[in-house]
Amino acid sequence: MRDTLCLRAKCFFALADHFPAAVPHNGAVFYFYFAEGEGNKLNISGKLVKLREKKPLVHNMTNVVVTNFTANGLLAIGASPVMAFAKEEVADMAAIAGALVLNIGTLEKDLIDSMIIAGKSANENGVPVLLDPVGAGATTFRTEQAKRILSEINVNVLRGNAAEVANVIGEEWSIKGVDAGEGSGDVIQMAKKAAQQLHCTVVITGKTDVVSDGDQTYLVNNGHPLLTSVTGTGCLLTSVIGAFCAIHEDHAEAALSALVTYGAAAEQAAALAEAHGTGTFQIEFLNQLSKITANEIEQMADYSHETAAMKE
Repeated sequence: MRDTLCLRAKCFFALADHFPAAVPHNGAVFYFYFAEGEGNKLNISGKLVKLREKKPLVHNMTNVVVTNFTANGLLAIGASPVMAFAKEEVADMAAIAGALVLNIGTLEKDLIDSMIIAGKSANENGVPVLLDPVGAGATTFRTEQAKRILSEINVNVLRGNAAEVANVIGEEWSIKGVDAGEGSGDVIQMAKKAAQQLHCTVVITGKTDVVSDGDQTYLVNNGHPLLTSVTGTGCLLTSVIGAFCAIHEDHAEAALSALVTYGAAAEQAAALAEAHGTGTFQIEFLNQLSKITANEIEQMADYSHETAAMKE
């Protein structure tokens, strides 16, 4: 049996203060469901302000297709990107970064070896590590290397589409190249399972984005379909999440803030550029990442939050 409370956006009073005696007598799991709005304790817009003030260094070991777009996107939102791949320097670079992003889009064994070196250095120095397992499930080699990284490094955030995350944890889900195919699984439950199995925050992106650390789960509706028509928007998103993780220790909240900010910027870009096509949208998206304000984020944020407030 489950008791639920549902609140819509802009209702930001504290549930715990209003229901101090809300303790089930039947051992049920008690869940709160609510959409966060202005004035919420998660303070999404405040995290963007902090990111722009701190300008965190994000060490990207990403694929050759998206390197330029990723660097420009991070600069636009207010972070400082660096791309370093050589075994001789990645440990030193990861140690001084605010976050380390590992992306296996263009995969080579030597690159994975460098990622392992960088990841171990990040772990030793308290630097959050993010993994984007691009195309996991498409080939045996790709899947095995994603699993190798997860087994040898303490990964703090795993970000992928449903097929990539499913294949990393041994679930069935079809994949076409780097794009998720049709699947019949419950994406929310899969995110929770992956988070619990891998002991990290998991972000599954799609029409509705899901963030879970196994306890806290967020569903984000911000975004626009044009994002899927531009190469590298998913890869850039992982790096943007890294920038937020660099300035906020709760990685689920950091990922939520990144997704809302990223999605809201895409919505604004689409409104200005949709009639002109994907090329114009790509440029305008970078513009909006640099221009979006805290007030706009508060007004446009569209997400819900599920938390197990009490378990048997």
